[in-house]
Amino acid sequence: MITSVLVANRGEIARRVFRTCRDLGIRTVAVHSDADADAPFVREADRAVHLPGNAPSETYLRGDLVIEAAKKAGADAIHPGYGFLSENADFARQVVEAGLVWIGPAAETIEAMGSKIRAKELMAKAGVPILSVDPDSAKAEDFPLLVKASAGGGGRGMRVVEKPEDLAGEMAKAGAEAASAFGDDTVFVEPYLPRARHVEVQVMADTHGTVWVVGDRDCSIQRRHQKVVEEAPAPNLTDATRKTLHDAARAAAEAVSYVGAGTVEFLVDGERVFFLEMNTRLQVEHPVTEEVFGVDLVAHQVAVAEGRELGEPPAGPTGHAVEVRLYAEDPADDWAPSTGTIRRFEVPGTAGIRVDSAVESGSTVGIHYDAMIAKIVAYGADRTEALRKLDGALRGTRVHGLVTNVDLLRSIITDDDFVAERLSTALLDDRLADWTAPRHDERSVRKAALAAALAEAEHAREGARVLHRIPAAFRNVPSQPRTRTYLSTSSRSEDSLTVSYAGGRAGLTQDEIEGVTVVSASSGRVVLEDGGVTDTYVVAVAPGSVDVDGPDGSWSFTPVPQFVDPADVVAEGSLLAPMPASVISVAVEAGQQVSKGDVVVVLEAMKMQHTITAPTDGVVSELDVSPGQQVESGAVLAVIEEESKDQ
Repeated sequence: MITSVLVANRGEIARRVFRTCRDLGIRTVAVHSDADADAPFVREADRAVHLPGNAPSETYLRGDLVIEAAKKAGADAIHPGYGFLSENADFARQVVEAGLVWIGPAAETIEAMGSKIRAKELMAKAGVPILSVDPDSAKAEDFPLLVKASAGGGGRGMRVVEKPEDLAGEMAKAGAEAASAFGDDTVFVEPYLPRARHVEVQVMADTHGTVWVVGDRDCSIQRRHQKVVEEAPAPNLTDATRKTLHDAARAAAEAVSYVGAGTVEFLVDGERVFFLEMNTRLQVEHPVTEEVFGVDLVAHQVAVAEGRELGEPPAGPTGHAVEVRLYAEDPADDWAPSTGTIRRFEVPGTAGIRVDSAVESGSTVGIHYDAMIAKIVAYGADRTEALRKLDGALRGTRVHGLVTNVDLLRSIITDDDFVAERLSTALLDDRLADWTAPRHDERSVRKAALAAALAEAEHAREGARVLHRIPAAFRNVPSQPRTRTYLSTSSRSEDSLTVSYAGGRAGLTQDEIEGVTVVSASSGRVVLEDGGVTDTYVVAVAPGSVDVDGPDGSWSFTPVPQFVDPADVVAEGSLLAPMPASVISVAVEAGQQVSKGDVVVVLEAMKMQHTITAPTDGVVSELDVSPGQQVESGAVLAVIEEESKDQ
């Protein structure tokens, strides 16, 4: 019987496994890097062991240190979560050899299915349709192709290649990204079907020969081949296609004598079904299956690891569940990750809403790990009800301090094509411009900014040592209104907006927005009337930021100083780091001539590589970074001196 489980992972999946362990009366052990020392998952564990360093290669990918930590903390079992070492056959083998229980499939199974190349060979032998192409003999008509990492998932090491001449270079880039994320640079290619759907089947098997097929999920909404929205059951499938998927998944599990929880992934192109891969672990999106089947997949993983029989499969599915992944990133700025401290994290605790989060208010999101901060899941009697509940939860979600994709998520789940179940893996790319367009009109934003300005003024007045009874913006003689300029840090837009207000003996008066009247204002609460409708804004004022929550959504504003220190002004042509990151490579030298679009620096943050290119033709007049260097957001990487048009 398992008495203590170490989770060889971090973030929301560690918290998820700990939750089930607590329900089962099992003690919990966390391992953590330097950066994660104060993370919620560490505090929630009964015991924690520090793994010195921050890079995954120094910490969460060090199987020897994880096993040593388990022994030190008295754990008798290890749950790998997903990612990191979860599909590492050598690690699974070492856990067992160390006398610990491995909560997962046998090392031999992981070995067989962990290599996507080998898995395809096994599935072809079992008669399951596969996609395959030899990169050495690929012809122009075979393109576009998809380069994929053999040892991992989550979109890392994955590239779409449109032209034959780009294949070698893209395979090299994908290999480098895969090596960084999974410790294995092996990649392969397959035909790219951009209009197909991504559908997967959950399986669960025990050591007594029982294999459950626990329904299916649609995961077609993806960015850079990383899932953003998942739902169960997969909508708009014929009974014949669903049966084909389930039968193929069962055959895949039986072909490798599978044990534990696993997922078999497919591309569905009309009525055609193609095997993609088998993930020999729990999936990020497992909660939607749990919701519609009423099961705890982690509890079943533990039971199977203890050698118990699964028994009869659960009935179902019943109802519908939709999950969205809340990322600290800006979809409108090429998915640039966002880092920093989360001043407030809150999701409405309404019926049918489940939140699996890595963070809480006060948590810090750094550069070392994945940009996902939470999963928000809605369950309803049917798909329409689940989507309506999910939109309501997202509308009330508060994440202050970071840029997130919450507006994108709302745009997706309310889109006509998505609601009508017209799904494909290309849908996000097709609709990205629409889905990343501002959801709020200028009037809504300006009202929120006015609330920020009024609250800031009241905050300053309340904290004044003298004359604090005088209304904010009061003028003894009629004069110009007070103005305040903000940058909205709810997105990476460089546009600023300015609002003005005045003070009188009765307090603050209306803004320049026609028809808006200030009903009341304090440092934490502002009430505005607009066209006979009263709106209440909750405001949090802090040094360098003002967070506003109103009926139309949430905003984080950064006040623009009226006077700027000349030392803070960067040279024209400066290339700035868009986020804290590591410098992977520098492609230029000081004094070198470059053309617009040439690669200057490659950065890595949150396991993804970001290429910084020359914005114009010119000369590299300054080069301030070198490979391996850590840079902060806004740091000058290089300066490109534009060529004179007279030359």
